[in-house]
Amino acid sequence: MNPMNTMNSTDTLAAYQNISNVTGEMVAAAQAGEWDRLTVLERHYATLVSRLATAQPARLTNEMLRQKIELIHKILADDAEIRSHTEPWLGRVQS
Repeated sequence: MNPMNTMNSTDTLAAYQNISNVTGEMVAAAQAGEWDRLTVLERHYATLVSRLATAQPARLTNEMLRQKIELIHKILADDAEIRSHTEPWLGRVQS
């Protein structure tokens, strides 16, 4: 990533891939009940998302746009899977 918080198309796609990788690790941690590890990964995830959100948007080719959409779908699916493990745990903790 460039120091001025601008991303070219390759940087942008790499950022989505990194986020997807972290959400995959978060799923594994949630499935295993590794809550401390999940917390560390959540902080890392938040940092990656913040960097992406504050970067200047890059122009993507149609193929890159397709890949970005696939990654977003995977990230959303991972989020749903993570919540399916954390919400019951949070309910037990709050009881």
